[in-house]
Amino acid sequence: MNATALTWRLKLSLVVVGLLAGHSVALSQQNPYRLKETSQRALCLSCHADFEATLKKRFVHAAVASGDCSSCHSPHVSSHEKLLSESPAQLCASCHGDLVPASAKSTHQVVADGACAKCHDPHASDNAALLVAKGNDLCISCHQDVGDAVARAKFRHRPVQDGCTTCHTPHASEASVALLKTAVPALCVQCHKPDSPAFVTRHRNYPVAQASCISCHDPHGSSQPALLLDNVHAPLRDQTCTQCHEPPGSATPFATKNVGFELCRACHAELVTDTFAKPRLHWPVADRQGCANCHSPHASRQPKLLKSDTASLCAACHEDTARKIAGVTSKHAPVRDGMCTACHSPHASTGVYLMDPPSNVVACAACHDYEQHSQHPIGEKVVDPRNPNLRVDCLSCHAGHGTDNKYMLLAPTNIELCTPCHKQYTR
Repeated sequence: MNATALTWRLKLSLVVVGLLAGHSVALSQQNPYRLKETSQRALCLSCHADFEATLKKRFVHAAVASGDCSSCHSPHVSSHEKLLSESPAQLCASCHGDLVPASAKSTHQVVADGACAKCHDPHASDNAALLVAKGNDLCISCHQDVGDAVARAKFRHRPVQDGCTTCHTPHASEASVALLKTAVPALCVQCHKPDSPAFVTRHRNYPVAQASCISCHDPHGSSQPALLLDNVHAPLRDQTCTQCHEPPGSATPFATKNVGFELCRACHAELVTDTFAKPRLHWPVADRQGCANCHSPHASRQPKLLKSDTASLCAACHEDTARKIAGVTSKHAPVRDGMCTACHSPHASTGVYLMDPPSNVVACAACHDYEQHSQHPIGEKVVDPRNPNLRVDCLSCHAGHGTDNKYMLLAPTNIELCTPCHKQYTR
């Protein structure tokens, strides 16, 4: 190649380079997707100016402090609310995935639901751990029943005043149910020394360090001395433990002197005798545990020493019935209010389904004056046309617990309800 050709080639190369350089500058100036030369935080704050106040709070989430908003949010589009790059549960777990041990015995429901933002502010807070409220105020915002009970209590357990996390872990517990840091009684004896003379005397020399403290005491607060549960069984109140149990010095101090209802008969002879005189017996009464299936032998928050509220107690065995009741829209008022014993006897009865009186007409008439709303013939003399072995009564047309139909009727329309008996009106 001669000198002239080489010179022209060099000139041409310079021209091409110059053109390309100019084209690149033009693209960079016109490209709407190129980020401005500024920090990501400043770019976001140019629209979200109100977020400046959040950044001035005492505790700031590390992801926010780094200015990397896109570590949690997608800048363009997302399938999740607030343009989150993943669901809140997945997003939090990507950094905080070790909060729930694999062998956890209990997990906080909000943690299980992935609803971290119910307790923590994802950006910043004036409270430690980015909590949305301070101390017990946060817990009571969900556990209002506990907060109300503590507020009413004459005596309050000191750890409750110090904070719920004195005894409970906020996320999950490997050690116990109810998010307790340690199982009872080991948790209690960390503060209450069972070998102290005062402790031994108060518990009548029984080795209660091996027992469940919460079978007698309310761990939050109570209006009873010594934080006893609100309703106390007389032998416990009078400290006559040997009325039911073996002496404290025996080989089996917590063993009862008799089993099942036979133990209770000693004080409640009239009730036990009346119960077994009826033809239909509620099976827990005759079970080996007897009365203790439903009643606490020491103390309870519930009237009549029930282990829990009536609806929950009955549902523990009658889960299928409770599930059906929960699913219907028209509920019988006692069912809606959790008052199973308004219609059913808890011990025994002369009628089926533990109804006492045995006739549901008589039972229903205790609340409903059926003669005022219907003149339909019912009673022992009225044979059910669908089944000659049955009589027409309230349950011939209504469901005792409830249905999806108005007035708890068994069918949605009068035609469907009435024509199975009154076939002449079938259309």
